[in-house]
Amino acid sequence: MLYNNKSMYHEHHLHECCHDNCQNLAHNHAHLSHELHCHQDSTHCSGGDSHMTNPKNEFDDTPDDPNRQSKQTKLTWKIEGMDCAHCAQQIENSLKTLPDICQTKIIFSTEKLVVLVPQKNEQTIKLIEDKVIELGYKPIFEPSPEHSHHHDHSHSFDKKALIPLGVLGALIVVSYILLLCNKTVGEYAFMVTAIVGLMPILKEAVILTRSGTPFAIESLMSVSAIGALFIGAAEEATMVIFLFMIGEMLEGIATSKAKKGISSLAQLMPEETVIIIDGVRKTVASHSLKPDDIIEISSGGRLPADVILMSEQANIDESALTGESIPVNYLSGDKIMAGSLVIDNTIQLKVVSEVGQNAVDRILQMIEDAEERKAPIERFIDKFSRYYTPTIAFFALLVIVVPPLLLSADWYTWFYRGLTLLLIGCPCALVISTPAVITSALSNAAKQGVLIKGGAALEHIGSVKRVAFDKTGTLTEGKPQVTDVIAQDISKEQLLALVAAIESGSHHPIGKAIVDYALQNQLNINEAGNRKAIAGIGIQGEIDNQILYIVSPSKVATVSTPLNDEHAKIIAELESAGKTVVVAVTNQQLMGIIALQDVLRSDAITAINELNQLGIKSLMLTGDNARAAKAIADQLGMDYRAELLPADKLIAIEKIRNTTSIAMVGDGINDSPAMKAATVSIAMGSGTDVALEAADAALTKNSLLSLPKLIRLTRFARRNIKQNITIALGIKLVFLITSLFGFTGLWLAVLADSGTTAIVTANALRVLKFKNKS
Repeated sequence: MLYNNKSMYHEHHLHECCHDNCQNLAHNHAHLSHELHCHQDSTHCSGGDSHMTNPKNEFDDTPDDPNRQSKQTKLTWKIEGMDCAHCAQQIENSLKTLPDICQTKIIFSTEKLVVLVPQKNEQTIKLIEDKVIELGYKPIFEPSPEHSHHHDHSHSFDKKALIPLGVLGALIVVSYILLLCNKTVGEYAFMVTAIVGLMPILKEAVILTRSGTPFAIESLMSVSAIGALFIGAAEEATMVIFLFMIGEMLEGIATSKAKKGISSLAQLMPEETVIIIDGVRKTVASHSLKPDDIIEISSGGRLPADVILMSEQANIDESALTGESIPVNYLSGDKIMAGSLVIDNTIQLKVVSEVGQNAVDRILQMIEDAEERKAPIERFIDKFSRYYTPTIAFFALLVIVVPPLLLSADWYTWFYRGLTLLLIGCPCALVISTPAVITSALSNAAKQGVLIKGGAALEHIGSVKRVAFDKTGTLTEGKPQVTDVIAQDISKEQLLALVAAIESGSHHPIGKAIVDYALQNQLNINEAGNRKAIAGIGIQGEIDNQILYIVSPSKVATVSTPLNDEHAKIIAELESAGKTVVVAVTNQQLMGIIALQDVLRSDAITAINELNQLGIKSLMLTGDNARAAKAIADQLGMDYRAELLPADKLIAIEKIRNTTSIAMVGDGINDSPAMKAATVSIAMGSGTDVALEAADAALTKNSLLSLPKLIRLTRFARRNIKQNITIALGIKLVFLITSLFGFTGLWLAVLADSGTTAIVTANALRVLKFKNKS
């Protein structure tokens, strides 16, 4: 038991942890303290790394993070009008051509543009905004971080986009009627209609080509439509443009639905909050709140920041953040996440999060960062698409030129087929096939109480065959409870009072459990004098001029006479039952034995059973003694390895990883070496910074039941990605062959392109709506 006033036993058990080799002055119960946490701010665990180190696996990207460029100024905009991830790439490419631009980054899921510049000035801001406007999008500058995520943007489909489509449709009808009346007039009418429809597309193509994106779909469409007009196929050129506009509209509708899942998180934050200053209530902007501000939230209001409850109790609905539909009852002193909904009454709370650092901001930031941590398949597709379109364009040119020149074939026929092939060259559907699924999965997971750090983590979670668990705080509650009190020559009450007197004030789980147990039994506790930790042995205190020691059974001989066979047998039986044992002794005799036991999480058995049903084997890696570990493992029906130091866990994970993919689940702190070594790491926790930093994913509901749900979701997402890639490449291949042999024309080619993009986006939305069923 530690006597360090800086220690803090956190209510949610996300502790700084150490094992048997902890170098602090500790009540070191030898083997029994492997898994019971030493809670000190200065604790270091040998063999471990700092818990603040973000683990890097071999699949991680090393993105250029604008926040890390300290010598540069970060400018941020919200961009309205982006319909797909391809649009985001176009903006990035265009801005890179501007002077004094160090770096640009578009986060499509949250519609954010981040630009790094040497210094902030109005001229640079205007230059960037003018370029974005020129590309056809609306930039909204965010002058300070606190405005981030809190703009009221609607992600519903803009019905104004239907106007050009309606106008073109009406012109097509008129042209068709004229064609029926007079063929020559009708053909001219179709030419005019095609030109009217082509003008905005051609304008966009010119802008994109000048900005470094010559192979955009707008460019390919323009070339194909102009080529069709050139060979006299005005009717077909018109239908190609009309179908293209329909495809763009469908893609926009599907994409807006996908982005709603992300934007709904930002909309949880209230714009204004009631703050209490010297007893006076005042309404202020939520982004102006600072730590230690006292705020008041009425029933039906949402929390604008991470807070600590000051009122006696409150029922809070966290479903928007954790997916848990049942309200949670919080008591005074409990921490509550931003975005949560107050259910029953008006309450007062103290703000604890900095501006832009609350739970909702962290979720949104993780989703933004996740777009940089691309899945392996996504990185491959990005590289593939860079070569795919130019290759198809070159192939289309060969189709136009080679048959007529070498085989004396008809120029009209092969020119037409070449134009058709050109439309097949747009990789939009393929490019969006993976990020659309990943964004949907990240949003779905966040609503179910799971944060995933990017596509790479998502892909690897879905592929794991084995899961390794830490014991204390992961499979168990992390709160030992007194189970047996065996007194020698004194009453149980006297023994408890003596031990509690020495442990009084302790924040160590064992000491705190004994003191709590004594208080539950309504015993009077008088703090012992001359309390002192004995490094590597235990703790001592003085009561009635007599020194009393609280130590583990294996350390008794260092401070007192050895235990007799009868007492050793009792201790062995208790430890065989999976219990942790401490003994109270004087210099000469045994005063008593106290046994404690950590209890399983209520959801542990169900979670392990669900993992078994998914075909995933479970393994417990613990520093606790073998008998205690066996008792827990037997209840869960899983394999175990006990008495492991952090370095031993690391070796065990590395050995398993050589043969199969493995996930390591822990508290994200004491198991950081093993978590780093695993294929993917998952932290238990309630969304704290420590848990989020330590792992590739975090179960913010602090529930093991979230783990099988996470694996089901990631497996579904992986299947969806494969489906999208198959659809995108399959349809392209079919139309490539049929167009080459003249079975399909221009209008079917554009339908294949726009239609496929809409199909894969709509398929990705299935991930957004995926619901877990046990």
